[in-house]
Amino acid sequence: MRIAVAADHAGAELKAELIARLAPLGHELIDLGGDGSDTHDDYPDYARALALAILEGRAERGLLICGSGVGASIAASKMPGIRAGLCHDTYSAGQGVEHDDMNVLALGARVIGIETAVSCAESFLAASFSGEPRHARRLGKIRAIEEEAARLELSRTGPAD
Repeated sequence: MRIAVAADHAGAELKAELIARLAPLGHELIDLGGDGSDTHDDYPDYARALALAILEGRAERGLLICGSGVGASIAASKMPGIRAGLCHDTYSAGQGVEHDDMNVLALGARVIGIETAVSCAESFLAASFSGEPRHARRLGKIRAIEEEAARLELSRTGPAD
């Protein structure tokens, strides 16, 4: 699986360790940056880059890391088609994919340790969307929310020139 990985300054160390630990599992890891050298590395920039990698088909899923994971998950989820979930346990990381078709796992580098982060990432990467009717129905409702928000934004701002 092709996995985009990105982090702001607070998540850079965890990102590097995750890449090192997940690479031997056979995934193609695409490092989109954040090396921790600049405290002005802001999570929205990395969330956008990671979301675009998924939406453009360069990656199938993403791992996104910031200090708490909260900001990164909020920013990534602003992109239609991105379903980012902040998870710090293996159950949620796997179930988020199985039930909600989560395609971005957000992690908080200041919240969890490397072993938990690796376990969460492994659970996330091993899971598949179940496609069960109730989960597909709910996913359709999420898409409808995205479409409604896009229509509201267009009516508020007018068509682009």
